[in-house]
Amino acid sequence: MNPNLKRLLMRNETVLILAIVIFSLVIGSKSPEFFTLANLFDILRSSFVQLLFALGVLIVIISGGIDVSFPIVGIFAGYTAVVIMQKFELDGESLLIPIVLAIVIGTLLGGVNAIAIAGFGIPTLIATLGTAGIFRGLMLTLIGSSFISDIPIALDQFSTADLVKFESAAGTLVRLHVLVIPITIITILISLILSRTLFGRSVYALGGGVEPTRRLGISVKGTQTKIYLLAGALSGLAGILYVSLQRKANPYDLAGSELDIIAAVVLGGASIMGGYGTVFGTVLGVLFINLIKNNLVLLGVSSSWQRAAVGALLVIGITLQAISESRRNKRRRALSESEVDSSE
Repeated sequence: MNPNLKRLLMRNETVLILAIVIFSLVIGSKSPEFFTLANLFDILRSSFVQLLFALGVLIVIISGGIDVSFPIVGIFAGYTAVVIMQKFELDGESLLIPIVLAIVIGTLLGGVNAIAIAGFGIPTLIATLGTAGIFRGLMLTLIGSSFISDIPIALDQFSTADLVKFESAAGTLVRLHVLVIPITIITILISLILSRTLFGRSVYALGGGVEPTRRLGISVKGTQTKIYLLAGALSGLAGILYVSLQRKANPYDLAGSELDIIAAVVLGGASIMGGYGTVFGTVLGVLFINLIKNNLVLLGVSSSWQRAAVGALLVIGITLQAISESRRNKRRRALSESEVDSSE
């Protein structure tokens, strides 16, 4: 087999595309409605918020870190933005004000993570696990713990802002939310940032090790600070969009969503050890997780097994990465030994 073709077939993205196709065919055989345009648009809509969270998590994982605080950062930002809008009687017909508020709040909370990780050198998992508890406690104690159904009118109306809306021949209402445009733009921007900028190269370098990064003249603390500020901003935006799409603000929402997002990023090919990951793979991972969560019931699988399925996929993804890394290390050792023998 051609080496280039073999490498292409072994890429995570290729395997994930095949998995999505096979899973879709299985679901489609059980329910022909699966392949309708309406269902495709529904899957996209359910992926918007998850993709924003996943992009932030991707950047963190590439850098060799792990962030479990992003769901609480998101709902903290979204919920607090709504509370501020109501308390100070800000213009409820403005969509920009709550979005900017949420992004600013998310960035500030990301800054707290940055201080803990870059400033005090606390391991990323411990730091974000701790800040997640702090953020949730502060929100429920100081901001509020009650369900808010009367969100600002602009956020409420935005939940039904469709780019495409028509009735199919079968009488089904087909709707594509306008969010597909800004989400696509943000996804492309993150991809360009990671692949074309000095910051992006610094993120990948940091995933290869702190000391090698320092020897390259890259500021480790500066890079980590930017990473968690950006992740916080993306989480804040995801949080306010979640509030809008759900047409409610509930401070208890998004709890436990860490598993789905991290699984999507890892299944998309991001190395849990750091140093590798792609935006395209993450997009595929989010779509795959959504396909599984939303359609397992069509295969007769109880909804209570959905989290078990996602957890199993995460374990499989990490195991395959570990096996692949072990093989690479063996090849490197074999190559170095052969070079030593030839020099002798």
